Amino acid sequence: MPGYVWIPFIVLGVLLLLLGVLAILGRWRNGRYLRPIVKQLSRIGFMRRWFQRMSTSALERSNPELASAVKKMQQFGEPTTPEQVQRAMRVLTPQERRVYMEAAGQETADFEPTNRQQRRRLEHGGPGMPMRPADAGSTRPGATGRKAQAKKKKR
Repeated sequence: MPGYVWIPFIVLGVLLLLLGVLAILGRWRNGRYLRPIVKQLSRIGFMRRWFQRMSTSALERSNPELASAVKKMQQFGEPTTPEQVQRAMRVLTPQERRVYMEAAGQETADFEPTNRQQRRRLEHGGPGMPMRPADAGSTRPGATGRKAQAKKKKR
């Protein structure tokens, strides 16, 4: 038998092996090691559309109300101000709003900080650094000390 006959079987075997590895990575530790692979593959246009189509169809099967809420929020776009968030929430029905808020709460609860910066953000609850008091004055290091000393000398 010639060697070129085995090529389709080898290709099929490699594809099955790749599919098996992806299935195992998806099941192991809740897909933690599959996420970076999917993130890299999402840079390709048709793969991103394929992943979005798969996730929306799975969401429609498991929770149709949440799927319709997510579709409406995607059509509205990414809100950047609180007013835009309120306008986007007005588009949803009360039941969709409730389901969407529950899902958003679960999403933030499942967040695992992966590095020091994310752990600090989680601890402080802000964009990365604790809030500075309003009466702190200048942002330069040591500036408030010089001002305080100057005021004491004048008195």
